[in-house]
Amino acid sequence: MIDTRRLDRAWLRRRALPAALLACWLVWAALAWWTAPRADDEAGLQRDLAAGRVLTITRAEGWDDSGPWARRPEPRFAEGGSTVVWARPDGRFHYAYVPAPVTDGEDGADPDPQPGADPGSPSPAATGASPDPDSGRFRDPWTDPLADPRALDATTHFGDTRADALADAATVIALVIGAAWLLTLLAGPPPVLGTRWYWFWIGLLPLGVGVLAWAYRECWRADAPATGSRRSGWSGLGWWIVGGIGVSLVVVGLGVVLGDDLVPSW
Repeated sequence: MIDTRRLDRAWLRRRALPAALLACWLVWAALAWWTAPRADDEAGLQRDLAAGRVLTITRAEGWDDSGPWARRPEPRFAEGGSTVVWARPDGRFHYAYVPAPVTDGEDGADPDPQPGADPGSPSPAATGASPDPDSGRFRDPWTDPLADPRALDATTHFGDTRADALADAATVIALVIGAAWLLTLLAGPPPVLGTRWYWFWIGLLPLGVGVLAWAYRECWRADAPATGSRRSGWSGLGWWIVGGIGVSLVVVGLGVVLGDDLVPSW
């Protein structure tokens, strides 16, 4: 007599699980792509401020994109950072490199007057200007976007924006994908192509491509016999290193060809 419960479990693992993982991955990819920070410039920031499209705005010193593929990049918040990050109503994050104003001295006096300068004329520091670290020119403090009156609500905004909610949803979906993969890998039947350690390293490949490879080979095509010897954890570690570099190069290449708006750097 055929055990229908065993058939149901086999169908769930070999058909329902990979289909569900693929569907979740597609949703995650769409959300992660939409909320990935887009590089912009100061002119783009000014346009968004003028149109009222800045919900939150802050300064940072670059991005923290370390960690697994499920973790979204986070700005390294810094009051004097040269990166301005803002969230828009469409659910996207943008960033631009805008040097922060620098005050030369507490009383506005020029600590290092230029030779031949008129002592009676006010120095750039005395007028409130500050040197641009990139060009050596003095920047008007009112050009600081965080000091712009139009950014007042954005600098004092509390709570999550639509961009935060979408990015958090992408993180949750990625964690669900990772948990389903890891639990099935540990508690399910022994893998066919390689050991559990092999698929553990493969599953850590960027963008979740390793989890999709595992779902296809070890779930959807679990009945297909492996050719050659069973691959070890050391083999998986090697493929993880090589594959991680390869995926990163592909993403960078597509970004160069298609542009950062279509292929973000994350």
